[in-house]
Amino acid sequence: MRLLTHNMLSSNIKGVTNGFPLLIEVEKVIEKPVDFNPDFLKNMFVKVDWKALVDASRSLGYAELPEETPESSVIDSDDFLRKFHHALLELHLEEGALVCPETERKFPVSKGIPNMLLHEDEV
Repeated sequence: MRLLTHNMLSSNIKGVTNGFPLLIEVEKVIEKPVDFNPDFLKNMFVKVDWKALVDASRSLGYAELPEETPESSVIDSDDFLRKFHHALLELHLEEGALVCPETERKFPVSKGIPNMLLHEDEV
């Protein structure tokens, strides 16, 4: 599961008001090369929740992104875009779990696929 996907997921358990961002429990991380596309990255920069991305990348062992949301002018920097690209698209949570920040319910991630199905009592 890419961190791009993680940045879009939240817990939809009945009654949960704070289901984003999901915490990550890591068992296995892999890196998969992806073609570098600066235009895509520039468009995604304004759409991602920066703090959630930074926290998620750090939980996967990648600490190259700045803690604070960068100024929009930084998207013209090739160095920044390559680090953003790596975190957003090349780091994959292969095995582990996503954890609801409010209920601590764990959603398993197996072979890179998060299982976000809810139990009957959670709907």
